[in-house]
Amino acid sequence: MKFMISLAALLLTAAIPGSADTVKYADGRPSASLRMDAIDQGIVLKHGDGPGQCDMLGARDLWVYENRGTYYMNYDGAGPTGWLASLATSKDLVNWTKKGPVLDLGKPGAADSASASYGTTYFDGKTWHMFYLGTPHTSPAPDLIPAFPYQTMKAQSKSPAGPWAKQPDVVPFQCVPGTFYSVTASPGHIVRKGKEYLMFFSAASDDGRGTHRTIGLARTKNLNGPWTVDPKPIVSPDEQIENTSLYYEKTNHTWFLFTNHIGLEGFEYTDAVWVYWTKDLNHWNAADKAVVLDGENCGWSKKCIGLPGVVKAGNKLAVLYDAPGGDSKSHMGRDIGLAWLKLPLSPPK
Repeated sequence: MKFMISLAALLLTAAIPGSADTVKYADGRPSASLRMDAIDQGIVLKHGDGPGQCDMLGARDLWVYENRGTYYMNYDGAGPTGWLASLATSKDLVNWTKKGPVLDLGKPGAADSASASYGTTYFDGKTWHMFYLGTPHTSPAPDLIPAFPYQTMKAQSKSPAGPWAKQPDVVPFQCVPGTFYSVTASPGHIVRKGKEYLMFFSAASDDGRGTHRTIGLARTKNLNGPWTVDPKPIVSPDEQIENTSLYYEKTNHTWFLFTNHIGLEGFEYTDAVWVYWTKDLNHWNAADKAVVLDGENCGWSKKCIGLPGVVKAGNKLAVLYDAPGGDSKSHMGRDIGLAWLKLPLSPPK
């Protein structure tokens, strides 16, 4: 009987491409009614064996990029002193070599004194720029989970592998009280448009009754200078999304923004990878979105799916993500998985 029900459900889904049973949240936050299902390959990097115990408590919050045939992945290694941006490299996105932390904690009183993590990168043709998350606050040991405020800080290198030199005098932008980025103004994907750079950054505010998350848009013409934040986010904070990895599909002139969604089931946690799409980076419609990966199509983590990073590999788009596995919703003990989307990408209907 169970097989017959599962088969019927599968056929129904297959008969309506892109459709999904809409998830309902207790507080009424928006759901995604469409699906762009990635094919999950499973875990490709397990936590626990990084150099110097750098990821002994977990591996998560990744940023992936390619240079001259090598894939680089900065990920948050949860180690004995805190969460630090750590590096792993690969030739095939499946087999990874861990290199250890590429950033260290700032001095006492510095904005990154408790965590120097989640580093996104941009290569300007000469210099590699890293924008990373810094915070002076964490939860108690041993987890040392980064806590608000999340600020964007800067480092640079001559190589994607480092070493990275921090630039404490460069202040891209910071949390501003009373705005949609009052407690989080942490880094995201950078796109160059003409003479201007656009960063799609993580923004959050807290009104005392809860955290409201969205994606902000910041602009600069100087990667070593200040950025100007647009007065409104790209979508409403009701969307409850954070972090960005973008892909441009040349065949239909469409930008796809991959992000992690914050769900609610007893408490808030990362429950899915979503994607939004647009043909104009300055204008986004919250209705144009779909689920890419959640407990329905992830083979090893059924409740919790974390931050995505995407990179083109041949005729496919790799979607790397973190998750704790099983029915866990924990911030800790996460590993990194890999899923695939066929190219070219098209918005689901």
